[in-house]
Amino acid sequence: MENWNKEKVTPKRKTGLLQRLLSLAAAAALALSLVGCGSSAVVPGGSADVVPNPSSTAASVDAPFEMHFIDVGQALSVLVECDGQFMLYDGGNVDDGSLVVSYLQKQGVEELQYVFCSHAHEDHVGGLAAALAYFPANHVYSPVTEASTKCFRDFVKYTQQQGLQVEVPAVGTVWPLGSATVTMLGPVTQYSETNNTSLVLRIDYGNTSFLLTGDMENTAETDLVNSGANLKADVLQVGHHGSSTSTSYLFLNAVLPEMGVISCGTGNKYGHPHEETLSILRDAKVDVYRTDLQGTITISSDGQNFTVGTERFVPDSQLNPTDPSSSSTAQQAYIGNVNSKKFHLPTCPNLPAEKNQVLFSSYDEAIAAGYTPCASCIK
Repeated sequence: MENWNKEKVTPKRKTGLLQRLLSLAAAAALALSLVGCGSSAVVPGGSADVVPNPSSTAASVDAPFEMHFIDVGQALSVLVECDGQFMLYDGGNVDDGSLVVSYLQKQGVEELQYVFCSHAHEDHVGGLAAALAYFPANHVYSPVTEASTKCFRDFVKYTQQQGLQVEVPAVGTVWPLGSATVTMLGPVTQYSETNNTSLVLRIDYGNTSFLLTGDMENTAETDLVNSGANLKADVLQVGHHGSSTSTSYLFLNAVLPEMGVISCGTGNKYGHPHEETLSILRDAKVDVYRTDLQGTITISSDGQNFTVGTERFVPDSQLNPTDPSSSSTAQQAYIGNVNSKKFHLPTCPNLPAEKNQVLFSSYDEAIAAGYTPCASCIK
């Protein structure tokens, strides 16, 4: 695409989210100002920091892998390409179908190796019927094979017109996409809430990694973390369009992303992305990208480095306008001991070794996970 702003990304280790949140929580407990509490120390546990380079002459990485977050407004559609093979994760709303088809045509798509419907809501499945009507596919996946809405029935209809059936993939399934690997991580159990049924995919290319979560919310996030799945990723598709019902501290600590991409519509009626989510991402030092402000976002990788392209340049202060002085980290965090199953205040002198720690963003979250409060620090 023409006239895209580009930013070059270079490798750099970063401080773990748990350590950063602990320092902030401890500072809050001591009633210190949150301003200036962030740490810039470099320790093992991260992968890559974003280094903006607004110059139009900035060199792009030679990237056989690209992930396109198509600007479909208050919806989600992600095209992934590796070595000339393509997969589509969601297709936006029904009205976005022609836009998605046009975008895929411009990218040279002639065939889709895989089509994933993250879950059965229209803003994710709606445009897939149009894509399947135009592009041949090898496999089509969804967490369910039936739903009551016309848009989902059309999705099934155009899948069947290709002589295919909608398949429900199992956790742990691995698919090749060129030289990249796509792994199904969730959902790890059944849910009545449709958002929590979202197919969670991890994509690895070289030493770079990406996590697609659809509209997964806090309940499914917690279950996924507790499953022991490898969630650490460089780029996170922020769940549920940046809603506060997703992207818990616990989940973000497991992912430790460098970049978070939010797909949402300008001035949408839901207020996405919510300030709570933006605050959590800011506190975790995650670089935020947003389709409502920047348009379609493309991330290219050579297996080591990234180049990020956006249709419009927007300063960081607008991408994440939350006020550090009203940081959500002022809420109490708790540290669990995975061995004793007790949880503590960050200031407790009896904290376990870091390797045995698990972070909870609230008292109720720790209790729900089966932990009991430390009698010394929690009265």
